[in-house]
Amino acid sequence: MNTPRRTALLLAAGTLVLAAALPAAAQDFPPNRPVTLVVGFAPGGAADAAARLIARKLGGNIGQSVVVDNRGGAGGNIAHQQVANAPADGSVLLFGSIGPLTIAPHLMKVGYDPFKDLAPVSGGVNFPNVLVVHKGLGVKNLAEFVALAKKGERVEFASTGAGSASHLAGELFNQRAGIEMVHVPYKGGAPALQDLLGERVASYFSAPPTAMPYVEAGRLIPLATTGLKRPSYLPNIPTVAEAGYPGFEALNWYAFVAPGKTPAPLLDRWNREIVKVLNDPEVKAALDKHGLTPQPTTREGLADFMRKESDKWGKVVRQRKITAS
Repeated sequence: MNTPRRTALLLAAGTLVLAAALPAAAQDFPPNRPVTLVVGFAPGGAADAAARLIARKLGGNIGQSVVVDNRGGAGGNIAHQQVANAPADGSVLLFGSIGPLTIAPHLMKVGYDPFKDLAPVSGGVNFPNVLVVHKGLGVKNLAEFVALAKKGERVEFASTGAGSASHLAGELFNQRAGIEMVHVPYKGGAPALQDLLGERVASYFSAPPTAMPYVEAGRLIPLATTGLKRPSYLPNIPTVAEAGYPGFEALNWYAFVAPGKTPAPLLDRWNREIVKVLNDPEVKAALDKHGLTPQPTTREGLADFMRKESDKWGKVVRQRKITAS
């Protein structure tokens, strides 16, 4: 047998063996049934809004329904545990978040390893917090806020729960500013905001869409945002970094992950489809209205980002001696 023909036959045989080694479902894209996009939070919040925008476009692009499944509880940890144990056939994706993926594992036993039981697909969206205070506090900028805390006055900061992104943002600021704000955890953004408006807590590292209506109404004072750059929708509010703490960054983010044993070819296909949606001008414009910035990445890029975030927040947890209670 001549060499070129023999080589071609060997390559064809190898391809057949590889295809046979994969489960039948792993070779199908899109999946032959509706896709489930799990969100670890209740309907109505930033995560849910982004997931539904992206799911609609994804479904239209691949010709298959993408159904958002809200599985709230335990700061999103329940949803992450469920997806870690879900069928690894490409029909289940998770809109994972910073807390369960990179913070919670440093605080408690979560029942899953985010780097083994979940497979990175692509970055999703991110947004900074905005530090807001009530008018009765009598401060107008970040320097005055820090000066008040350094006088020994009791200054509280609200969060959406122990170990949440808003909690860690406050602890990182405590560390960088050399102050000791008192953490007051709540079971969500709504009760935290209500106690801030009622002047029962001094400050809150809030998601911008939640706080800005009250800022615009003159009921809250914005001091700084927590990204490295001012977001386009908050051009007049300085960043913490600009206000005297270079390099300070505490972003909220959501990313797409899948059950850990999902075959690489399916993960690659999902990556291409998700990146395509996140780069779509109409989707970007719609996300911007919610204060969300698209963050498409490669699979490897997301894995590297998650590692860096885990190392960063794990260090803050240890240095600040943060617990889940």
